[in-house]
Amino acid sequence: MDFLVRLPLILTGPILIVVLVGVSLVSLKWFRKHQLPRLRFGEGDVEFGAAMLASIMVFYGLATALTAVQVWEAYERVKEITEQEASALAAFYRNVSYYPEPLRSALREDIRGYTHQIITQSWPIQRRGQIPAEGVRLMDQVQSKLVRFEPTTEAEKGLALETLASYDRMMEARRTRLASVERGLPGILWLVITLGAFISLVSAFYFPVHDERVHRVQVGLLAGFIGLVIFMILALDRPYQGDLGVKPRPYEILYEQLMTH
Repeated sequence: MDFLVRLPLILTGPILIVVLVGVSLVSLKWFRKHQLPRLRFGEGDVEFGAAMLASIMVFYGLATALTAVQVWEAYERVKEITEQEASALAAFYRNVSYYPEPLRSALREDIRGYTHQIITQSWPIQRRGQIPAEGVRLMDQVQSKLVRFEPTTEAEKGLALETLASYDRMMEARRTRLASVERGLPGILWLVITLGAFISLVSAFYFPVHDERVHRVQVGLLAGFIGLVIFMILALDRPYQGDLGVKPRPYEILYEQLMTH
């Protein structure tokens, strides 16, 4: 699946649908030629087969619908995580801006460097499905400077507490973001989706349709629709990867509008 995820969507969709429809039509042709003539259909068998196919499609449709909802919610959750981290980072940057010099300039420079590192280094690594580690060193530097600061007034004490709290919120959001990098559907769900598509399509073969062209069109349409659903799930399954991968836009806005002026 990683290969398909990394392809542009304009290629992934057609490849997936063409392969699924092509395999279905070739299999249908073989089945009608070698297996269907050997089967004997009695009165009411067609109605029974239609009812069975409808039942299979209902269960498969329910499984794919629940899966699609899950990947969409996970995708939206990852977007919220990035926005929360960027907001916490902005609050942290504003808090340290009230620290006395030279600590203020040193902290602001470290935070700018960390934000730039997220945009230019961490995000490309995340798009490959890997967890970046470089930001830990930068945040350790920031933390060591924060804990060494000794406030002398009540206002500085309050500022120090609020700054440490905003630092904790930012680090918590960072940990949540990193934990979501490898998020994706477990293999068992992909197995259910794949086998479910196979069972649904093969079930449509067991009908003595007189005109083979009609049979091919119906099976092809069913395979195409199943391919579209699988394509949608695949496109949203890895939130940071592919053309629909979450972009670092919240961090870019923060860096451009707050940290470079």
